[in-house]
Amino acid sequence: MTIRTALSRGLIAISLAALPALALAAPKTDLVLGGEGADVGQLDPDFASTSSDRIVVAWIFNALVRFKPGSTDPAQIEPDLAESWESSDDKLVWTFHLRPGVKWQKGYGEVTAADVVFSIQKAMKKDTSAYSGDYVAFKSVEMVDDLTVKITLDHQIPSVLGVLANYSGGFILPKKAIEEKGANFTRDPVGSGPFQIDKITAGQGVKLVANEDYFRGKPKLSSVTLRFLPESSARDLAFTAGEIDAAAGVQDKNWLQRVKAEGHAVVDVFAPAEEAQLHLNVTKPPLNDIRVRQALSYAIDQSQIATFQGADFTQAAKSAVPSNNLGFTADNGMLGYDPEKAKALLAEAGYPTGFTLPMVNSQVSGLANLAQVVQAQLGEIGVEVEIKPVEHATYHQMIRQDASPLVIYSAARFPIADVYLTQFFYGPSQIGGSAQVTNFSHCESADTEIKAAKSETDEPKRIAMWQAAQRKIMENVCSIPLIETRLLWVRKDTLDWGYDLKGSMSLGPMVTEATHFAE
Repeated sequence: MTIRTALSRGLIAISLAALPALALAAPKTDLVLGGEGADVGQLDPDFASTSSDRIVVAWIFNALVRFKPGSTDPAQIEPDLAESWESSDDKLVWTFHLRPGVKWQKGYGEVTAADVVFSIQKAMKKDTSAYSGDYVAFKSVEMVDDLTVKITLDHQIPSVLGVLANYSGGFILPKKAIEEKGANFTRDPVGSGPFQIDKITAGQGVKLVANEDYFRGKPKLSSVTLRFLPESSARDLAFTAGEIDAAAGVQDKNWLQRVKAEGHAVVDVFAPAEEAQLHLNVTKPPLNDIRVRQALSYAIDQSQIATFQGADFTQAAKSAVPSNNLGFTADNGMLGYDPEKAKALLAEAGYPTGFTLPMVNSQVSGLANLAQVVQAQLGEIGVEVEIKPVEHATYHQMIRQDASPLVIYSAARFPIADVYLTQFFYGPSQIGGSAQVTNFSHCESADTEIKAAKSETDEPKRIAMWQAAQRKIMENVCSIPLIETRLLWVRKDTLDWGYDLKGSMSLGPMVTEATHFAE
C-alpha cells in the first residue's frame, strides 16, 4: 500500500466518522428579533399599548380564548385557558370551563377561576386598566368552582369572545403574583404562556426563556430575545449581518423591493390593516373652526399617500374606522381631494396665506414617512406643519398629554366598529378626561349613536348606528383618514413560525411552542 493510498483511506475514515456528528447537530434554538421600539414600558397587559409591549405580552400570557395563531378573524377564535363554554339563550350569561392543571410561570401554582375573576374585574376598572371601556356591559364575574367562571352581562354586546380573547384587556393574570409584586409586575410579569421573562436591559432588549411547563407542550425554542432597534437601518444591518433572525419591516415600497431581492429572506405581510388617521383637536384654534378642518381634509390626497407608501401593503382609508370592521361604511360624506376648495375655505376663515401648526410625531420610520407626506400636502395650501420628532415611547406620552393639536396615529383594533369608535371618537374617551383612551380630537359629535349602539340588541340596527356615527364624525372632520397599511416583518427562510402568518392582533409575530428553525 502506498503512503498516498493510506492517507486517502485515513481521511475517508475520518470523514465518515464525522458524519454522524454532523447529521445529529441540533438546530438553532435561540431566536433573536429586531423590534422598532426603544424599550418596553408596560408588560401589564391591561396597560400595554405600544407595539413592543403588545408583542411581548402575547408571548407571556394566555386568555380564556384566543385568535388562532396567524389569524385576526373573529370567526376563528378558539379555546385557550378555557376548554369549553356556553351561553344562555339571551346571550347574557356566559359560563367558561377552564383546562385543569395549567401552571403559572415561576412557581406561582395553577391557574384557577379565582385568577380569571380577578383578571376580568381588573380589566373592568379604569384605575387598573386602560381598556375598561370594553367591559362596561359586564355586570358580574363569579367563581362557580375552581375551574368554572360565570359572566353576566347587563346587555348584549357585539362580541363577548372578542373582549375575552388574547388581546388588550382579555389576558388572564395571576392574582398572587400581582399582589406580591405590585408595581414591579410591569417589568417582571408572570403569565402562563410559552415564554417567560428572563431579563430586561433598558434600551437594549428583553430576553425570554422557554416555559417548560407550558400546557401545550415544551417550546421548541429555548429563548427569544427582542432587541430594541428603533432605526430601520440598524435592523436592516443586523439582519443582513446575521445578528437577528427576523425584524419589523418598514411600510415603504423601496424597503420591500430591496429586501425581496436579498437571498434567504422571507417577507410576511399580514393583518390587521392599521388605519392611520390625522386627528384634529377640535378645541384648539384654528382647528376649532370647521372651515379650517374641512380645508385640511380637502388638501389630503389619500391615493397619493397609498401609492407613495406601497400598493403591495397599503390602500387609501375611507372612513373613521378601518374597512375590515363590522359596521364600516364608505357612504359617510368624507371630503375628497380638492386643494382649490381648501384654499378658498382657509381664506374664508381668515387665513388667506395659511398658518403654522406644530405636530409631535414618532421617529419610527413608518410614522415619520407618513408625517412628511402629510406635511408636504398641507404645505400646498399654505399650512406649514412643524414636525417635532421624538422617540416612540415619548411620542405616546406626549400625545396623551394633549401636547400636539395634530396627531398622526396608526392603529388596529378588534375588527368591530364599536371598539374603534369608542376609543377614538367617544366623548368619555377624550384625552385629559377621567376615562381617557385615544380620543385625541376631543370629538363628541357622534356620542349619541355610539352610546345607543352599545345597548342595541338588534344587529342591523346596531350597524346602522355605527354607520350614522361615522357620518357625523366625517361631517365634523374630527379626523382625516389617511391610509390602511398591513404589517411587514422579514425573517430568515430557515425560521418557521409554526403557522402561516396572515394576521396577528399583537401587531407582531406570535412566537409559540411550535416556532422553530429548520434542521
